[in-house]
Amino acid sequence: MIRILISVLLLLSTVQSFGQQRNSTILEVDYEKIVSGAALTYDKPVSRSEEGMPVGNGTMGSLVWTTPSALRFQLNRVDVFGNNSASNNFYERHTDYCGGLGFVDLDFLTEGTFAEKNFRQHLSPYIGLATVEGHHIKARVLAWNEQDIMAVEVEDDRPPSELVHVKLRTLRSPVTKRGNHTAISRLKVMGNKIVLTQEFREDLYYCASSVVVEIVGREARATLENETTIRLVVAPGDAKFSVLMASAATFDPEEDVVALSFKKLEEAKSKGFEGLLQSNKVWWENFWEKSFIHLSSDDGKASLIERNYYYYLYVMASSSRGPYPPKFNGMLWTTGGDDRKWGNLYWGANQSCLYNALFQTNRMELLEPMFHMYSAMRKSCEIAAAQQWGSKGIYIPETVAFDGLAPLPEGLAAEMRELYLLRKPWAGRSQEFSDYAFTKMPFLSRWNWKKDDGWKDGRWNASDKGGGAFGHVTHIFSRGAKIAYQYWLRYEYTQDRDWLREEGYPMLKGVAEFYRNFPNLKKEGDGKYHIYHVNDNESVWGGHNTVEELSSMMGVLPVAIKASEMLNVDADFRLKWSELLKDLSPLPTSDDYRDGSPKKGVTWARALPPVIQGNGNRLPDPNTLPVWFFDLCTLESDLSVLETANATFDAYFEKGIEENTSIHVLSKLPVAGSLLGRPESTEFLIANQIETSEIRAMPNRMDLREGFQTTSAQRLGRAAEALHYALCQSVPSQPGREPVIRVFPAWPGGWDAQFSLLCRGGFLVNSSLQKGKIEFVEIFSQSGSDCRIRNPWPGKPFTIYRNEKKWKDSKDELLVFETRKNDHFIMVSKGDTPEMFKKRIGN
Repeated sequence: MIRILISVLLLLSTVQSFGQQRNSTILEVDYEKIVSGAALTYDKPVSRSEEGMPVGNGTMGSLVWTTPSALRFQLNRVDVFGNNSASNNFYERHTDYCGGLGFVDLDFLTEGTFAEKNFRQHLSPYIGLATVEGHHIKARVLAWNEQDIMAVEVEDDRPPSELVHVKLRTLRSPVTKRGNHTAISRLKVMGNKIVLTQEFREDLYYCASSVVVEIVGREARATLENETTIRLVVAPGDAKFSVLMASAATFDPEEDVVALSFKKLEEAKSKGFEGLLQSNKVWWENFWEKSFIHLSSDDGKASLIERNYYYYLYVMASSSRGPYPPKFNGMLWTTGGDDRKWGNLYWGANQSCLYNALFQTNRMELLEPMFHMYSAMRKSCEIAAAQQWGSKGIYIPETVAFDGLAPLPEGLAAEMRELYLLRKPWAGRSQEFSDYAFTKMPFLSRWNWKKDDGWKDGRWNASDKGGGAFGHVTHIFSRGAKIAYQYWLRYEYTQDRDWLREEGYPMLKGVAEFYRNFPNLKKEGDGKYHIYHVNDNESVWGGHNTVEELSSMMGVLPVAIKASEMLNVDADFRLKWSELLKDLSPLPTSDDYRDGSPKKGVTWARALPPVIQGNGNRLPDPNTLPVWFFDLCTLESDLSVLETANATFDAYFEKGIEENTSIHVLSKLPVAGSLLGRPESTEFLIANQIETSEIRAMPNRMDLREGFQTTSAQRLGRAAEALHYALCQSVPSQPGREPVIRVFPAWPGGWDAQFSLLCRGGFLVNSSLQKGKIEFVEIFSQSGSDCRIRNPWPGKPFTIYRNEKKWKDSKDELLVFETRKNDHFIMVSKGDTPEMFKKRIGN
């Protein structure tokens, strides 16, 4: 017993020590100060609901906005979908929907309650709290981190006779039908609580949600106003009261979704508003301490980037901790009911804007919804690979439903393969195939050749886009490779081999096998494998050797091989993948086109001929830039690769990169600039992407770039990804090779910065640059991997401290050393000591 007790104490001591090591021993960080720079403050009511302030717990959330007499919410969840992949009733674009639960209004029944005079609304991202002040009214709003509860505490200083009405409203009429799809909303009074349930059914599909609202601290009377509105009439009084809103969702028709909400509500009531707030403070404070950045520059651009960076992390923490990822087009922040452009499908390119930056933040929990969704659909993707493409492994489309792909009738699947692989003329498709496709959602990759022709004589009309079986996202396979590579990156950043074995490797293997068995991948007379009839993103249809698909194979095959070696599995597949990789065609370049146009060196191109639609000679799509994504081009790459990469990058900017160089919302060019070590890209492109002229950012820093009810932070995620690579990189020379750490590889002269970011190998790296000098590099080994780092002071000697003791001097340009888990290292220029650079960040 004594031995067990001693072991437990030693373990606790180790865990505590490790926890302490996660914060810099040199930098004392005032997290509240630096995060609070991202706060929102309004001195007048917003002009439209989409400009409200986001509050959420990762699963449930709402924007918070006001009208002249009311505090307003639309409650949303990440796991509520009106239909799934098998639906036959949403053949008109932008009509499918998801996420919405119901409207809640706290109506104070006086028009001037939230007028411009005496108005203040504030969002504190540091503790996830929104406050609203109006005429005699104060409210605090939070989403509880432990359960799906939104809580509003109200302080009402009006005369004691004044009432408050809390209204719960449906998003649509009680019964909505679209073919055999039904959406049924029900309102009911249950004691002193009001309840709204939704039930969605179509064939075998079922999804349900519930919202339960209760008043705590004052008496309230529940009344059913009409079929779409129910209310709680809050009795007058001078005491504060709270409005608790609980929600739940299920895909199981046997589960009592109301009982789920009731249980959550009782837990929240037992804590009270202050208890919920204290619980949230602990959660948010721990969240922020996992990493940080702090930037400054004379022109204020660095501070602008910092504010938007923390706001992006706040938005992701508020919307990406549930069973499914928030959708790019609205996230948890829609306010217009079910209306939402682009519907309920997930677009891989758009979702990547939200997720690619998260690895370095040391907050893997924010990535888990994405991994959960794709892992859950893996079986359907295996069926789709065989049915749709006659291949093996898994096929993850560019646009996909939350549950993957619906299985096809075998006869129709056989015809689809013939049509989509161009073995059967498109004009020869059967009436059965056309009839089956007619009712399918046209944004699904599988059916994206469909073109809307509108309603005529009471009938919906559709045709094709003119490319036969091709559409914008029909023949894109690179999304599967990019998703699988993110599984690999999760392993590299965490070194969690069990996760690699159970979750990561099956995805890598599945995508590698899909490519290897894809019927239009063929070895030709030149001894090289060529891939035909595939897209390059959305712009090239039916191309040959597209840069997207070749890059994907060059990226995913080496890491699938390495993972199989590490796990000691599938030796036979390794040989086959190695042979394919060895003989794969090179990436298409401008040298493949002898058109006589002036070139600034050889650049990558989109595709080789033949191409059904689009120009293969153009530069790779700046929204995807696949070569950079898969570690095919890094500062560790061969000089010949870097020469082509820099020529390609420069070709996008005819006049070079200047202060006013515009950059697209979704563009990965700032990311590419950082990866190439281009400080001018950091200085101008990152800030310009945040404050792009392409769209108007709203007061809440989000935008509606994608159309109606598409509140999103895509551009902020892209900017964060570029920022991370400008501050710190841990990249290999090729996919699957050992990563090398570099600090400040693309940092502008005159900008100061400190950071703590996660690197591959499980290293938490802290560093500081002041007045052009890198002061120190601090490394915490969280997994015991071998560390590889470039000399932060090129050509100069430096000193390394290990676990608080001087370890050795070095002048190596590439330093490689073994580490043990929880080891702590500090590197300083020779002659300096760590004590010289101790400071407080955030003052």
